[in-house]
Amino acid sequence: MSRVFRVPVAPARTGGARRTETADRLPEVPSARAGIVAGVLSPHPPHLIYAENPPQNEPRSTGGWEVLRWAYERLRQRIREVHRPDVLIVHAPHWITMVGHHVNCVPNPRGVSVEPIFPHLFRYSYDFRSDVELGEAIADEASDLGLVTRKLRDPRVRVDYATIGALHLVNPAWDIPVVSLSANNNPYFYSDASLEEMEVLGEATRRAVERTGRRAVLLASNSLSHLHWHEEPDLPEDMEREHPYNNHQYRWDMKLLEAMRRGPTAPLRELISEHIEATSSETKAGSLTWMLAAMGWPQVPGDVLGYGTIIGTGNAVVEWTPQGGHRG
Repeated sequence: MSRVFRVPVAPARTGGARRTETADRLPEVPSARAGIVAGVLSPHPPHLIYAENPPQNEPRSTGGWEVLRWAYERLRQRIREVHRPDVLIVHAPHWITMVGHHVNCVPNPRGVSVEPIFPHLFRYSYDFRSDVELGEAIADEASDLGLVTRKLRDPRVRVDYATIGALHLVNPAWDIPVVSLSANNNPYFYSDASLEEMEVLGEATRRAVERTGRRAVLLASNSLSHLHWHEEPDLPEDMEREHPYNNHQYRWDMKLLEAMRRGPTAPLRELISEHIEATSSETKAGSLTWMLAAMGWPQVPGDVLGYGTIIGTGNAVVEWTPQGGHRG
């Protein structure tokens, strides 16, 4: 792991004030209802929001990519009726930070998020609430575990489309507070980097969730195979043109998804890395590894709610719960 992005882990504190920008801290006694109640692989392609025609998004469409959108509809129902979280925590690959892991601690981010490659599909007006206390707790826990961290407080921040995309698709009502985490792009640029650091961030997330007494759903905003077309049809939602980039990419996606469906998740540690090498998978940003590590690498299978391609990339909506119960 590059030393630029990791500092030596501090010894456990036995007393005294903890490093924090918050005056009062909750005691480290998790409540009976606290914890991570679900984790979701929740890809963010802007096409899915474009196809939904929500009022927040300026472009209009005639639909498309229905199988993936139906998967998200099922997930929304589970979140409302079963998980009932206090907060959604999202790690997205397009809030890129070159040094360390940043946590959005702006209380009420507002603005317009534009997808830089597909601005004709995604120009989205957002206005949501952050769980600042939990965000600060995650940053503190990560710092204590030796990660370089930063609490973002600039209200002028423009939230990236991957964060907005995943959050809208999971909760278009935007009535659940949010914590958003950046993607430290060390894995993109340093050959000696690995996904180990994302496991540390996952542990920090779990500790913070339990200490603050939250019920949390984690969102790993990653696509799977990530080779894609460089030209699109005149009608972007023309499903005649939608298919996997090639058979090699598709087969590797199926290999990974079959392992998720079988469970447990521990073998995914190695398989995720193999899948990245084989398919240029977007999971190299670490969101999936972060989420599964935060859940303690569940012994249960994942529930694959849907799979589909978007401009050739593979996308799957997959849910894990601590109990492993799959609800229709």
